[in-house]
Amino acid sequence: MDVLWWEILENIMRVILAILLALLLSACGKDSPQGGPPGGGMPPTMVETVKAETRPLSDHIEAIGSLRALESVTVRPEVAGKLVRIQVAEGQTVAAGTLLFALDGDIARAEVNEAMASVRASERNRPRIVELATKQLISKSDADAALATSEINSAKLASAKARLAKTEIRAPFEGVVGLRQVSVGEYVNAGQALVELVRLDPLEVEFQIPETQAARLNAGQSVSVQTDAFPGESFSGSIGAVAPSVQVSGRSVAVRARLANAEKKLKPGQFAQVKVALAAAAPVLMVPEQAIWPSGDQKMLYRIKAGKAELVPVTLGLREPGWVAVTSGLSVGDEVITAGQQKLFPGAPVMTGKPAAAK
Repeated sequence: MDVLWWEILENIMRVILAILLALLLSACGKDSPQGGPPGGGMPPTMVETVKAETRPLSDHIEAIGSLRALESVTVRPEVAGKLVRIQVAEGQTVAAGTLLFALDGDIARAEVNEAMASVRASERNRPRIVELATKQLISKSDADAALATSEINSAKLASAKARLAKTEIRAPFEGVVGLRQVSVGEYVNAGQALVELVRLDPLEVEFQIPETQAARLNAGQSVSVQTDAFPGESFSGSIGAVAPSVQVSGRSVAVRARLANAEKKLKPGQFAQVKVALAAAAPVLMVPEQAIWPSGDQKMLYRIKAGKAELVPVTLGLREPGWVAVTSGLSVGDEVITAGQQKLFPGAPVMTGKPAAAK
């Protein structure tokens, strides 16, 4: 009895569903002529467009490099001794020849005084020795020995003065003093690191370019440099030298360019983005990068012709941020589709304008 009632209920549900489906299909059939375009065709697709235009474009090479000091040295003493004076502060800019450190020079000064006394004695004795030798009152060998002793004393004086001069450690070039490694009163050995001295103006940027571009670079060409430390700011310079050989590992050529750094903003070791200008600006036909539609190895774009999308193969040239040059396949003034290509096919009707904002 329960099974019979269940079968009756199932049949009733099937009839109801069939009726609902018939009503739904009938309603769709009535509405469809009014819902589409005249003749029942596909409605136009909303797209965004720009006019292809000529824009100035400079031929250039972009590379990644690092800033380096034009001159940098770790200051070290040539003689050992006790450090008695530090004349400069960390971070101070000093001129060439500025006294940086002084070692204890008492012993060196004493050696100078001793050698000077010997030289004076030799100079006083020289006329008498010459006179005695002329009168043959002393042998020629004794006279030569006495004169040689005088020359040796002069050499000892020069050596003592040189050692005394080395107790004063001076800047070999203009630069900025780094962080010192020693303190007053410390005994330092010959060759021990005391402080780093770096010349910050000008600086150099060193970068690599592909060997295929090496012939296009020469000393004097302009470069512009940007760093992460100063976003949006560009620093100008010029190429100083191009390496005469190619690095086998990367098939690249090293290039060094010099940058003015009067404000000392840039620091050696900073990461740098380098752009080398190769030719003067020339107007070329360009479109936004988003207009390009790749199809295998071929580059394509959609342009509007008679209200419909036309798929056109193009040849691309140089690029700049957001734009790409088109060397063939397009003409100035062509209306190029930049958004909505994924909904298109050749011959599809289109309507220009910006899509409604998402809610």
